Amino acid sequence: MSARVTLYAREGCHLCDEARAVIARVCAELGESFDEIDIDDAVGLPAHYDDEIPVTLVDGKQHDFWRVDEERLRAALTRPS
Repeated sequence: MSARVTLYAREGCHLCDEARAVIARVCAELGESFDEIDIDDAVGLPAHYDDEIPVTLVDGKQHDFWRVDEERLRAALTRPS
């Protein structure tokens, strides 16, 4: 099963570090995993992602950018599909 959360980030980005910490905490709490992709290595991403990093996707859809709201992420991962 693939991870429900994807984080597009860049090395040396303090907002990416903050987003990663929130995502890791929520995913650990809920028994979920997340994938992290370096935006500089990714191909075919929407152009606006470069200006919005970190970008967080949940179930393949953009969820947040710049900052990750912990409660909003938790709600998205616990709401029935």
